[in-house]
Amino acid sequence: LYQHGDMDRLHRIMALRKFGLSLADIANALAGPDLPLSSIVARQIAMLERQIAQASTLRERLRTLQTQLTQGQAPELAEWLTTMELMTMYDKYFSHEELQQLPLLSDAAVEQEWKALVMRVRAAKDAGAGPGDAPAQALATEWMVKLVRDTGAHPGLFARLNDMHAQEPSMQATTSIDADLMQFILAAFNASRMALYKPFLDEQEYAHLVANYGKRSGEWPALIAAVRAAIDARTPPTDPAVLQLARQWLELFRSYAGTDPATQLKFRQAHQQEPRLMEGSFVDAAMLQYLGAAMAVVAQERPGA
Repeated sequence: LYQHGDMDRLHRIMALRKFGLSLADIANALAGPDLPLSSIVARQIAMLERQIAQASTLRERLRTLQTQLTQGQAPELAEWLTTMELMTMYDKYFSHEELQQLPLLSDAAVEQEWKALVMRVRAAKDAGAGPGDAPAQALATEWMVKLVRDTGAHPGLFARLNDMHAQEPSMQATTSIDADLMQFILAAFNASRMALYKPFLDEQEYAHLVANYGKRSGEWPALIAAVRAAIDARTPPTDPAVLQLARQWLELFRSYAGTDPATQLKFRQAHQQEPRLMEGSFVDAAMLQYLGAAMAVVAQERPGA
């Protein structure tokens, strides 16, 4: 027969199991002198909040399907299953709130726009268009401008979209946006930026730009996202962490602009006089002003910067 202490222990185990704890967690809880109710309740609340968010997301998707069915727009089963699969992948990279804020993921009309754009880009690529061709550059610019619009101009969400496409092969297959297509878009977009810089540079400076621009493109999204996060957190531009971001920004800038202050000034003048350089960049005037304050400090640390 169970002793009184054993029964008490059994009751505690049963109570902890109701809170969703694993057997290992229960063992840790019972090993301590007191029952850690606060941490158990906090964990249970977090678990319930995740379940509520997931249920809410599923409800919205089913409502969308219901609306389509009511309007006689019954989607193909394969198309619907593909959509559900995509949204499951999105759940791994974005919170419920972020998914609700992203037109790219929540607006059927926007989704159709992207499908059409992907088809146009692939058709141009298959027809032999190169990154230096004006039509390819126009498509790439349209692509990047839409990304800014449909991510709410949030560079952090854009960086995670990049990560998702890189890490999820099934995502690439489902959306038809594979690594080759992304490389084509990036090369054409970079070519369009270089064409905008060209009138401001001499022959040697432009040759250096062509040889180096885009080599470190992969480093920009995370850096821009980090700067935006610092701005959103109201971190002073003189904060050591922000100064480090400014140093990284300058390093990437010098990787294609060079170290000559006179040449660097030409690039800054280009940005002042050519607004198209800001299109699709996730960088706005407020961010440049914020970085300018940080770079002023960095310049004093490193003369000639």
